[in-house]
Amino acid sequence: MPAKLVKRTQTGVRLEKTLLKVLKGLAEYCDLTLGDLLEGIVLHAFEGKAPFSAETQAAISELKKVYGCELTAADSHRMKESGE
Repeated sequence: MPAKLVKRTQTGVRLEKTLLKVLKGLAEYCDLTLGDLLEGIVLHAFEGKAPFSAETQAAISELKKVYGCELTAADSHRMKESGE
């Protein structure tokens, strides 16, 4: 399948610290840039498809342990900024 030509833009997105560490580790594990990983996750979500295989899910679980990320989908709309 031929590559799709796209225009990308730089963005400043704020993410929870341990979640970002897991995402960066996952991007490294998948040999992708962080942007490519996020695009893939979003495109899968837009179509109601799971973005990760069972093997990748296992890697995510390990990365979450390593970086102390305890967040789940249930936390997605209940996070509050700390007063660091």
